[in-house]
Amino acid sequence: MCYSAQIEADYDKFVREWGAIISIKRFTELFWEKRKDGQWVKIPKAMREAFRKPRGEGEFELAKIVAEGDREQADAYQVEIDAQSARLEKAEAVLAGPKPTKTASNDKRIASDKIARAQRNLDDLSRKEPKDRDSRIYPGIWAPVMIEKDGQRIVVPMRYQCRLPGWNEAIERKYPGTYNARRDKLEESWGKLFGHRHGIMIVNRFYENVSRHKMEGREPAPGEKEENVVLEFDPQPPQEMLVACLWNMSPHGDHGTDLFSFAAITDEPPPEVAAAGHDRCIVPIKPEHVDAWLSPDPDNLEALYAILDDRARPYYEHRLAA
Repeated sequence: MCYSAQIEADYDKFVREWGAIISIKRFTELFWEKRKDGQWVKIPKAMREAFRKPRGEGEFELAKIVAEGDREQADAYQVEIDAQSARLEKAEAVLAGPKPTKTASNDKRIASDKIARAQRNLDDLSRKEPKDRDSRIYPGIWAPVMIEKDGQRIVVPMRYQCRLPGWNEAIERKYPGTYNARRDKLEESWGKLFGHRHGIMIVNRFYENVSRHKMEGREPAPGEKEENVVLEFDPQPPQEMLVACLWNMSPHGDHGTDLFSFAAITDEPPPEVAAAGHDRCIVPIKPEHVDAWLSPDPDNLEALYAILDDRARPYYEHRLAA
């Protein structure tokens, strides 16, 4: 499964290279909703930064929401720092007294960890220079996805975890793996979307969880406890990959706003990914297939499978993720 990926969040590139328009209405709705419900950090920093400087009248409201959302998030981090600092001071006073307690020792450790984490998040929020992690997504995080409607390519923000047709939030919680759609299950589990609602996510690299012994190409030693490591896979030569996706729109979502969500299609891995210890891989399609992929014919699924088979095939170098 593709548990994490580094996305392309340069909206000008979608417009310039793919002739897409940006759904300002949907971005505005999403940014407002996430600011209101306390889930601001589920929008990657790169997605927010792209709208900080408005390029047209329609983006002024977005720029305002970004500025206000970041300021409110910074305030929340500072509140956490202040509260944990008070907790730390109290714990240190007890530990310095005649009757130090285990509770005070635990409070000191926990408060110190939370202060450090909140300070890192606060520094990251205010940082101006871009970093790769600004555009990294995980299941439950939002990403720009290009779709087609009435002959026009549109970029819509969608959650990376697809809520299938007919599902609600309760059903979704029972099936947390719907951020990936297996190629061998497209007609069985994904039949209401495959051939109907196709999208493309632009990705520069992806990340996978693997077992250390598999990464090292060996059997686990007797009594060895399985250890998970995260690998970063980079296409060579470096390139932007047009990842085949399926998407859905759930009317009214969970907060009254329509929920757009998607899954990346995965298939058997190329040899170098399998040798690194992972058994799935995203499917990057070729640029010449973009039109046919985004406007699928549900009566000709063979043509869609052919697009997935005739995929782009870069070589994936891997290394331990930082």
